[in-house]
Amino acid sequence: MTKFYEKFEKKKPEKIIEEPPRKRAKSVRKEAQPELKFKHHAKYEDGHSFPMRLNKFIAHCGICSRRDAVELVKKGSAKVNGNTITEPGFEVMENDTVLLDGKRIEPIQKMVYILMNKPKNVITTLSDEKARTTVMDILKNKVKERVYPVGRLDRDTTGLLLLTNDGDLAQKLSHPSHKVKKIYHVVTDRPIEESDLAAIKKGFDLEDGPVKPDRAYIIEGSQGYEIGIEIHEGRNRVVRRIFEHFKYKVVRLDRVMYAGLTKKDIPRGWFRNLTPKEVIFLKHF
Repeated sequence: MTKFYEKFEKKKPEKIIEEPPRKRAKSVRKEAQPELKFKHHAKYEDGHSFPMRLNKFIAHCGICSRRDAVELVKKGSAKVNGNTITEPGFEVMENDTVLLDGKRIEPIQKMVYILMNKPKNVITTLSDEKARTTVMDILKNKVKERVYPVGRLDRDTTGLLLLTNDGDLAQKLSHPSHKVKKIYHVVTDRPIEESDLAAIKKGFDLEDGPVKPDRAYIIEGSQGYEIGIEIHEGRNRVVRRIFEHFKYKVVRLDRVMYAGLTKKDIPRGWFRNLTPKEVIFLKHF
């Protein structure tokens, strides 16, 4: 099959300059805490620094992304030194005891980055009440660290899925402002008409707002049944809904590129660890 996606040019990581410690949040704790005695943030060996926002602390424990951690804190699931905290920006100190739903949590000491080629009929969740196969079942007994998916693919969509316990990276890749690009290979039930392809390229309105792919093109030799579409949208089922809007049924949908990563050497249903260079690229592109 003709390769229809382009390689992303890897950029050199920017030099990271550590910021001075922030002031502690006012009127949050019941008891005053001792003043910090260090010039720079205290650090774990793996790079965790304190003081740290509570939602970020939870994410660094591998529980969920920072965005999801905000909701956990707001609903009263977190306690710091015995006090229930509902402010996500509350600053946690290195020696604080943090409980989530009554269980103590601590920042993970090893960051894991896994790239999976998700097969069809697999759910992108940590667990499923209907006992359907999830991406975690594929990792079972093979990855000891607790990881979670960055974004999601629906049950019938195959292709690239990143899983990690790095809450900061998950937050970055999930946030719309970073415009992470994905390329999908779409197979439709009938050849796409040139007028419809032109309308897709131009952009149009879906029920939840406007959508405009970065690129859309017929794959050479497919007689119009196969389309490559590059998009940075992260809305639910957005690629399927683009084609459904023009009365096409998506027979097969495969994500072939995610944030510059491709499926090379990853058979369907398999996964691999990212290389150090790939991790640096994702963090600083």
